[in-house]
Amino acid sequence: MQCCLMKFCRLVCLALSTPFYLLQFVGLRGMYKRLFPFLAYNMTFSYNDKMHELKRELFRNLARFTNADGTLRLLEIGCGSGANFRFYPNGCTVICTDPNPHMEPYLRMSMDVNKHLSYEEILVLSGEDLREVQDESVDVVVCTLVLCSVNNVENVLQEARRVLRNGGALYFLEHVVSDPSTWTYFCQYVFEPLWYLLGDGCMVTRATWKNLEAAGFAELHLKHIEAPEVSLMIRPHIMGYSIK
Repeated sequence: MQCCLMKFCRLVCLALSTPFYLLQFVGLRGMYKRLFPFLAYNMTFSYNDKMHELKRELFRNLARFTNADGTLRLLEIGCGSGANFRFYPNGCTVICTDPNPHMEPYLRMSMDVNKHLSYEEILVLSGEDLREVQDESVDVVVCTLVLCSVNNVENVLQEARRVLRNGGALYFLEHVVSDPSTWTYFCQYVFEPLWYLLGDGCMVTRATWKNLEAAGFAELHLKHIEAPEVSLMIRPHIMGYSIK
C-alpha cells in the first residue's frame, strides 16, 4: 500500500514540476530572485511572532561560546533579512552571508533596528562555498531555515566546521520531512515541486538531522519539535546546536 502511495506521489510531483521548468525557460526565475527578498522580509515578521519563544530558547546560551578575549564573532549562513538579529547578545559581531544580492536592502533595515550588534561585513556567498572566510575564524555559525534550500547540505555543514574555531558551535533551526506514517508526509511529497517553485528552492522532504549526525561534530544537541501555527508543510522542525 505504501509503495503504491509513493508511486502516486512521484507521478503527481512530476506533473507539478512542469511549471518550474517552464518558468526557467521563459526567464522569470531571475525576476523572482528579485521579488523573493521582499516576500521573505514580510513573511519574517509572521514566522518570528510564532517562533519567538523557540528562538529565544535556541539562542539562550550563545554567550557560552564567547572567546577568551571576551568577544563573540558570529557568522550567519543565509541570513536573509536579518530575522535572527534580535536574539543575539549585546556586543556580538555578526558576519552576514547570503547568495542573493537583492537581500541587502532588507538586511540593512534590520541592522539599523538592531544596534546592539556590530556588523563586520556582508558577503554574497553560498553556504557550500565560504571561501572568503578563514579557517577557525568564528566562534558561532548560525543556520536557520537554510539547509532546506541549499544544493548540498553536507558541503554546507563541512564549511561550517571549517570556519568554526575548536570549541565553537553551529546553531540550527530547520523544518524537515515528517514521519512517513502521517498525512503531512504525504502532502510534503505531493506539493513539494510547487513549494520549491514558490519558496525559492525550498525542499520540504529533507531529513536534515541525518546530515547533522554524520557531519563529524564532537557534540550534537538536537531535538524534534512541532512548530506552532505555521503551515502544515513545514510544521516538523529540528533545533539545537553542534559543538566542534
